[in-house]
Amino acid sequence: MKKPVLKLTIAAAITAGTFSFQAAAVQVEPVYAQQPVNVLDHKIVQHFNVENVYQNIDYLSKEPRIAGTESEEKAVQYIQSQFQSYGYETEIQPFTFLSYTEPESIFLSIEGSDETFTPSAFTYTVSGSITGELAVAGLGKKEELADLNLTGKIALIQRGEISFAEKVLNAAGKGAAGVIIYNNTDGALNGTLGEANDAYVPAVSLTKAEGEALAAKAAAETLTASLTVEGASVDEKTSHNVIAVKKPTNQTKATNDIIVVGAHHDSVPGAPGANDDASGSAMTLELARLFKDIPTDTELRFITFGAEEVGLIGSEYYVDGLPKEEVSRMIANFNLDMVGSRDAGDLVMMTADGEPNLVTELAQASSTRLNGEAIPYLEGGRSDHVPFAEAGVPAALFIHDPAEPWYHTPDDTIDKISKEKLQDVGEIVGTAIYEKARFDNQEIKVKKANKVKVPHLYHNEDIQ
Repeated sequence: MKKPVLKLTIAAAITAGTFSFQAAAVQVEPVYAQQPVNVLDHKIVQHFNVENVYQNIDYLSKEPRIAGTESEEKAVQYIQSQFQSYGYETEIQPFTFLSYTEPESIFLSIEGSDETFTPSAFTYTVSGSITGELAVAGLGKKEELADLNLTGKIALIQRGEISFAEKVLNAAGKGAAGVIIYNNTDGALNGTLGEANDAYVPAVSLTKAEGEALAAKAAAETLTASLTVEGASVDEKTSHNVIAVKKPTNQTKATNDIIVVGAHHDSVPGAPGANDDASGSAMTLELARLFKDIPTDTELRFITFGAEEVGLIGSEYYVDGLPKEEVSRMIANFNLDMVGSRDAGDLVMMTADGEPNLVTELAQASSTRLNGEAIPYLEGGRSDHVPFAEAGVPAALFIHDPAEPWYHTPDDTIDKISKEKLQDVGEIVGTAIYEKARFDNQEIKVKKANKVKVPHLYHNEDIQ
């Protein structure tokens, strides 16, 4: 799972290494929750096979599936083969994106000192090797640098007020050959410059204690620093979306509606991504298998997206490439991200604007019928429902709150997956989709969502 709009308390928690939405959850009375579990729900519940989901997670999580790599390509081929085994004609949709490779090594030293440092690179920093005078440059704001000559120097800048990228660009604009940004709170500083830029110079971070000590020494005497960043690069790579479409069973009685069910199949470096998001991809596959032979009056699109972890790129590419007529026909996007960890919290939904829509109403109704209570929803992004919401499609993310402790770590493995949670999500989402897509239910009226604009790639905490 990747980046956008959450409440500030949530964003701060994510930056601190947790992932919890509890404070913002909202409970509403579901619109379609009047009837108890019925025969039509059983048609979904009885045919949902959690073992299929588990086995697909197991296959997909053998290794990390980093976007644009051979391992992601292998996952794409597997997902396509599974769709085809259910009888779908499939499309693999390629797209290119700029991929950042982290530095292989970072080194910082002060001439005449045996002091050791623990620098970290900012995402999108460039490589380089510089030796120059260490220049204290405040917060790196333009007005602070106006009277400074930073030509050939390494600027020492404190975190705060403006983005990391602005600090680096401001210093580089005054001639700095490198930048060190130190934290304004305790702990390590792991940040991003947001995107590639040819104007960047090598930029690394230090802890508050390291930075303050250096700043004090540099204010008292001239210090010469050596900074080396090796192996960082930005390259164009190719990722893919995998698409399977189920047309209405009887065209003469069909609606003109489209429901999209999806998840991202890529993972972050070093993480097998069993929960994030092999669980969502495997759930999408099983729902596709389940609905293949169930009569529906609505077009169902099952999609796994590439390059979510590097900025929701696959889902944005898919939505941006759709004809306006198709977007206008889309009445719902069910986005499945991190839906199976045994150590995560309860199931919640997230909408980009925090408002209810057709997806939340259908899912709250189905969870009420199945479990006796409605799933709460809250405002948030960071996943592939956002491009749909930005296009005006009612969309919601299904995820557990709080996330497991090994979110985005090598420990996100198959042994942490709960079949009970997978079963619960599959039943709720499956029956919610069927409630709208079945032939004998024309009572549910669709209200199109308003388009929203979500700054969904990064949190402020990530970039300043």
